[in-house]
Order: sequence, then structure tokens, then C-alpha cells
Amino acid sequence: MKGAAAWWRRAGWFLIAAAAWTAFVWVNRLVNLAGDDRSATFIAVHVVLAMVSLGFAVPMAIIGWRLARRGP
Repeated sequence: MKGAAAWWRRAGWFLIAAAAWTAFVWVNRLVNLAGDDRSATFIAVHVVLAMVSLGFAVPMAIIGWRLARRGP
């Protein structure tokens, strides 16, 4: 049973890392977008994409944190 619990903990840390990477990429993109001279449509589409991606990253991090702390 120890092997299975360790696997779930590693999977949890992977989910946390994936959520952190997603947040880093999209926050960085939004900061860069603020300084760009782009059309309003382009900016609106990318802001919506960022919000959706960050909306998925939050539960992914929560699930990852729970798995990393306790296992399945």
C-alpha cells in the first residue's frame, strides 16, 4: 500500500506544478498584453482564455494539494 500512496502523492505534486506553470504563463501573458498595441478583440479573446485557464488551474491545484498531503 505504501507504493500506491507514494504514487498518489507524486501525482498531487505534478498537479500542483502544472497549475503553477499555467498560472505563471497566463499571468505573464496578461502583463505582456497590457503593454502591446493590439486590437481590442485580440486582447478580449486572450483575457477570456486566461480566465478559463486560471479557472481550471485553481481546482487542479486544490486537488493536487489534497493528494500531496494525504494521498487518495
